[in-house]
Amino acid sequence: MAEQTPAAPQRWPYVLGCGFAMGAADVVPGVSGGTMAFILGIYGTLLEAVSGFDFELLGLLRRGAWAEAAARVHLGFLVPLLAGLLGAVLVLVRPITWLYVNQPALLFAFFFGLIVGSIVLIARHAHWGAAGLVAMAAGVAAALLLVTRTPVTMPHDPFTIFWSGAVAIMAMVLPGVSGSFLLLVLGQYQHVMEGVKALDLATLLPFALGCATGLLLFVRLLSWLLKRWHGQTVALLMGFMAGSLWKIWPFRTVLESTTNAKGKLIVLRDALAAPPSASALAVSLLLMGLGVLLVLGLERVQQRMGAAEMGG
Repeated sequence: MAEQTPAAPQRWPYVLGCGFAMGAADVVPGVSGGTMAFILGIYGTLLEAVSGFDFELLGLLRRGAWAEAAARVHLGFLVPLLAGLLGAVLVLVRPITWLYVNQPALLFAFFFGLIVGSIVLIARHAHWGAAGLVAMAAGVAAALLLVTRTPVTMPHDPFTIFWSGAVAIMAMVLPGVSGSFLLLVLGQYQHVMEGVKALDLATLLPFALGCATGLLLFVRLLSWLLKRWHGQTVALLMGFMAGSLWKIWPFRTVLESTTNAKGKLIVLRDALAAPPSASALAVSLLLMGLGVLLVLGLERVQQRMGAAEMGG
């Protein structure tokens, strides 16, 4: 896909909205905040910003080179992005988890359209070849392997929460692979969501530290891959997104389930199902279409903003 350049400081309202969209997506098991970053055209900037947190940054801070340090981590980009992301998690965790429980078909139909639209968008910009097709197939296979895993029972001690956060944040950065879903697989999703609702620091602090650790390590690897094998890495990411559609299909049948200590139903295994009625299919197709149109519309907005900045 086309290179995504750092967002200009005057675009902070757009970046704030991008962060809000990423946070909203990360709350839902099966949907990736990285996908939203891809869709919204800020993925490259996000990787650059996170990669800036290194020993060179510490040297700049020790010398008091505040302006250079801020530029290295794209602080004017990160601050509104994180503000939007955290705001979305705090504001939307209740309504989105309610939709996830009570209206999952409608929620996932819309996200299905978003992901299909982003795949179409990326395919239009990707450079294809044999290596790219192999990388895309590998991405599809890896995503399917992840999203078809059965959730396991894990303890909720600080160390387990720490490494679960590190694993989840890696998935959140990858388009198509949901960090929330991996938390579900690791048996930590409900515990972490309850911690967010209650602002439980005993849960949130080790989780946040794990996220920070995983993010700093994984983003460097991904940035290196994009610089060394850009076309193949983009194809791999596109495969991840395509493979994740299995988990986002809105109509499912539960094969195996259990209840947690609070009596809430936990799905262990499920499978694809046909729409229960023609009206349900029509509503889902409408929401999918809206998702696709939203992605393509956002691309037009980005192009116009880029043209305006070039003209300015």
